[in-house]
Amino acid sequence: MTDSPGKKIVVTGATGNVGTSVVRLLSEDPAVASVVGLARRTPHWSPPRTTWKAVDLEKDTGLVELFRGADAVVHLAWKFQPARDPAVTWRTNVLGSVRVFEAVARAGVPALIHASSVGAYSPGPDDRAVDESWPTHGWPGAAYTREKAYLERVLDTFEREHPGTRVVRMRPAFLFKRESASEQRRIFGGRLLPGPLLRPEALPVVPDIPGLRFQALHSDDAADAYRLAVLREVRGAFNIAADPPLDAGVLGELFHARPVRVPSPVARSGLAAAWALHLLPASPQLFDAVLRLPLMDCARARTELGWQPRRTAVEALEELLEGMRRGSGADTAPLRGRTVG
Repeated sequence: MTDSPGKKIVVTGATGNVGTSVVRLLSEDPAVASVVGLARRTPHWSPPRTTWKAVDLEKDTGLVELFRGADAVVHLAWKFQPARDPAVTWRTNVLGSVRVFEAVARAGVPALIHASSVGAYSPGPDDRAVDESWPTHGWPGAAYTREKAYLERVLDTFEREHPGTRVVRMRPAFLFKRESASEQRRIFGGRLLPGPLLRPEALPVVPDIPGLRFQALHSDDAADAYRLAVLREVRGAFNIAADPPLDAGVLGELFHARPVRVPSPVARSGLAAAWALHLLPASPQLFDAVLRLPLMDCARARTELGWQPRRTAVEALEELLEGMRRGSGADTAPLRGRTVG
């Protein structure tokens, strides 16, 4: 850490979709003196006032010394794959997060900003959005939602045992940006998903699956919420998402395509078959979880953080799709661009 005036921030998972945006915004903020980015593989990218450290959260990484003297730790590190081996993701996502929380306490860091998710929420009502008081028990069938919900319980205990640490739980919707396109195609669609198929003229219809409605957000807008949570004396959970919610009607307008009703059991059977044939990296259990996600009310982020998204959910999705068509990426290992199709 430097001795310059201003905040000294450590960011885990600093080279991924959200991490690169968080590091960039923090490094550009005059209230921040230094940023330490932690990742398994350090990048060549060099934003201002930023240093990199290679860290694997599955191992004993000396986190206490890395955190000592920091004003806040922003914990973003997460592993989506291999979805077929949930024990592997559990070691990084849950046990690695517990190591981070324990190191924050031992190093005396005054603030912990944790990346939770809409996926931590229990299934919600169809007729209204939920605020941050909605139960966070996740959906038990999917590893991602189980892990996010489990960490909410870990943080409940952490806050009782360490009341002097300011804990913020960010619960974002789906996060998109152009530079994350290649990574998200690999994680959710598979390497063989042809980018040109995502052009409007190539899709005459979009499936209208009952219950499939979700919120989204540009990764840079999410990063601004993290920046505000670092700099302001706030605590607790914050929902962050942009309008409008994305459903078959919105997607039909985006692709100039006609929504066609597809029963959810039929859609799930197709996904399960592709999963069984190793054609799809995203599990059918994740599809089950998405169908049960509640819509989030983001009023608290607006009033207490002073946060507003600059882009709509449609604009964020359009940017991602354009990036997928072009094989876009960034100069970090997780976001590196790939040949499309």
